[in-house]
Amino acid sequence: MKPTEAYEVLAVRYGTHKERGARDNFMHPQEVTDLHEMALPLDYFVWVIRNAARTIVVDTGFTHETAAKRKRTLAHLPADALKAVGVDAAAVTDVIITHLHYDHAGGLAAFPAATFHVQDSEMSFVTGRCMCHPRLRHAFEVEDVVTMVRRLYDGRVHFIDGDDDLFPGLSVHRAPGHTPGLQCVRVMTARGAVVLASDACHYYANKARSNPFPILVDVADMLESWAKLERLADSADHIVPGHDPEVLRIYPRGDVGDVAVALLHMPPQAV
Repeated sequence: MKPTEAYEVLAVRYGTHKERGARDNFMHPQEVTDLHEMALPLDYFVWVIRNAARTIVVDTGFTHETAAKRKRTLAHLPADALKAVGVDAAAVTDVIITHLHYDHAGGLAAFPAATFHVQDSEMSFVTGRCMCHPRLRHAFEVEDVVTMVRRLYDGRVHFIDGDDDLFPGLSVHRAPGHTPGLQCVRVMTARGAVVLASDACHYYANKARSNPFPILVDVADMLESWAKLERLADSADHIVPGHDPEVLRIYPRGDVGDVAVALLHMPPQAV
């Protein structure tokens, strides 16, 4: 049996996008008529996984420039939000990139000492023929992709082909659909195995209603990835979606000043 460790897991919000409704967040909005008149904002998170032995950051957020370009609200630079919870981005040695969309890989430069863990299939996708199509490349920023290529040539990219145990009690698992190389993160905590779904599941309601978020490359892969999330997590309450404001309502809070933080290693308090 492989050794394991338990971690605390923090969801740290750094931004939001309020001008969204059901029609923007579901592939089949006509099936969610009860939500049609509701605002369904996106929250943007980076995640911290840590214990006494190590600290791992999941994703890097985006910059002021990208926020202005894409009309998103950046409450804090991700590195500043991480500093509030005691993480010095410049000293972090391991960053898991769930996928290379602008809101997950836009802050690579803030981690000068890090090795970036990314799926082979994601890097192939963003540097291959599929990027000839504007609809497929829209959610990527070319400078983020170029930066990742530079990190590769610096010897600071670790490639994963599918599923892999990165550290005791922490593994990554390819969960395609949103992008071909999206990966979720499974973390052992005091309450059991928590799965950070990232954009394999934007909102709780996407999976609960079997109605995907409309930005994706393969519907069938996404549906299969939802089943994989269920197999990896100890229960439905252990699956954490990537952008749902409900995360901050459901979980105990560990806010620091005006930085909103959800404590995912603790049981959810509200449903």
